Amino acid sequence: MALPDPIAVEDLLRPPQRTNATISPDGTRIAYLAPWKGRLNVWVQDLDGDAEPRSVTADEVRTVLRYVWTDDPRFMLYLQDSGGDENWHVLRVDLDDPSAPAVDLTPFPGATTLDLDLPVDRPGKAILVLNAREVTEFDLYELDIATGELTLLAESPGPGSSWLVAGDELYAVTLTGDGDMTLSRRGSDTPIATFEGDAYAVGVYPFEVIPDGTGIWFGSYRDGDRLRVMRLDLATGEETEVDSHPRFDVDTRAQVFAVLPSPLIRHRRTGELLGVRHLGERQVIRALDPHFAQVLPHLESLADGDLATISSDVDGRRWVVSVNHDRDPQTWFYDHATDERRLLFRPHPHLDPAAMAPMTPVMLTARDGLALPSYLTLPVGVEPAGLPLVLMVHGGPWARDWWGFDPTVQLWANRGYAVLQTNFRGSAGFGRAHMEAAVGEFAGKMHDDLIDAVDWAVGQGYADPDRIAIFGGSYGGYATLVGVTFTPERFAAAVEYVGISNLANFMRTVPEFVKPGLINNWYRYVGDPADPEQETDMLARSPITRVDDIRTPLMVVQGANDVRVVQAESDTIVESLRARGVDVEYLVFDDEGHMFVNPENLITMFRAADSFLAEHLGERSSRR
Repeated sequence: MALPDPIAVEDLLRPPQRTNATISPDGTRIAYLAPWKGRLNVWVQDLDGDAEPRSVTADEVRTVLRYVWTDDPRFMLYLQDSGGDENWHVLRVDLDDPSAPAVDLTPFPGATTLDLDLPVDRPGKAILVLNAREVTEFDLYELDIATGELTLLAESPGPGSSWLVAGDELYAVTLTGDGDMTLSRRGSDTPIATFEGDAYAVGVYPFEVIPDGTGIWFGSYRDGDRLRVMRLDLATGEETEVDSHPRFDVDTRAQVFAVLPSPLIRHRRTGELLGVRHLGERQVIRALDPHFAQVLPHLESLADGDLATISSDVDGRRWVVSVNHDRDPQTWFYDHATDERRLLFRPHPHLDPAAMAPMTPVMLTARDGLALPSYLTLPVGVEPAGLPLVLMVHGGPWARDWWGFDPTVQLWANRGYAVLQTNFRGSAGFGRAHMEAAVGEFAGKMHDDLIDAVDWAVGQGYADPDRIAIFGGSYGGYATLVGVTFTPERFAAAVEYVGISNLANFMRTVPEFVKPGLINNWYRYVGDPADPEQETDMLARSPITRVDDIRTPLMVVQGANDVRVVQAESDTIVESLRARGVDVEYLVFDDEGHMFVNPENLITMFRAADSFLAEHLGERSSRR
């Protein structure tokens, strides 16, 4: 038995040939992201006919990640920041005039758009939440898409609070000092509803206005452990269940990763609820609309995998869907009237699915009995015994790993490593109790879960205990640093990017407008750095206080423009190690922030990580 031929880092980490396709409201065109001058840009192509696709955005500096069709076939909107600073601007492109440059509709230095909504009852308009007036406060605006005129609807109710438009009414969404969220009609001091903050580490989600303005669809843990969809009546405050799954939470991935689709699948024209995504080991979509219940089985039969992006024309006849798969993601067209179906593209046509490694859901058990939903990927072509292993730790920590194609996982599997991803306590999407088991457990039981996962892989015979690497970004970077400071004997190599080294400093340096929202997550789970006793505990859980214990070979990667985990978090750990004479690899990218997107940077990072792990886990040739 032998590994497949090595796949170049450039082939695995380069941008997809096409991705994130959606259909136009009239069903005649698709838009998608594809490379233009080395960056992903938005392209438009006719669904019928032989016209050549064309790039409708022209960003040579930074990859575009988010775009949206408007109800006017002439205009499209997209969001872009500068160098990863997360100051999101809304830009408009004119699809009827290819020569016209994109227009920045929010040209305010230092401001960011937190929310962009295209309500079905306001044709030609968009609703924006924007901090152009005061950096710590987000005001509500109506944008005329065609003219670019911004109309202030209401100034922010205060830091940590915002406004919601439902029909002709405005509602204040206010974060209380205790961390609860209240919803009140404008001008009223009496809340319509109060959402207990301790149930929502990163805010109530989903939280979307019902098209007729009479209510809100929202996610709730009330009276149970599973997140389900409820309806709030704005007139009476009454709550009723809309949909739930007996074992799975509503899919919350888009809450953290804005480029992923909402769990609420809605009608293109009316905005009514068609279905709800739930996510366990794999995704389950429950249809709530009779027509969508007829369409859904056809969409799910297009290809093996989980439905990702789902879009249709305004009549619900023509559909374009992306199918996520661990080895062969695809994008398809389906016409419900004619049953026509055709494969539009594979995002990575240069990769042979047979050479990709399957990702298998596995259930592990922590030492205290907590179930840890996990994913194991074993390399193709070798005996799955005594392998070097890469433990990949997700960020958040109120996020999760899920089944599907991951080029990083495939890179390590191609190199002959087993890859293990575990949803440790604190991960979102596995019930309230699983998430809240992380309260007070940073560098404690959260880390124990990772060690227990490694022990499982060793005990099953998959992993060589002397060749274990840990790899993670953001919270995963913090977990990696915890691994090499609290349990340095367990890891032969470690790679961390944009990781937290000092919990107190991290919380002090996040953007000012973010700080009010820390009450339900970082303050509750970790502590308040303004309290000396709690800060002492936070420092005891911070890798920076245990630098002298590091003996694991370490690679650190940082984006210079990161506003979430500032560069000082990486500089400090690297400088401390180098002062001790310890060699540490350190890469800083001047044009990246918290999320690396530019292809040449990703390739540079993973080339370096590939060489680093090969050096410390053993050369590929020795594992054949």
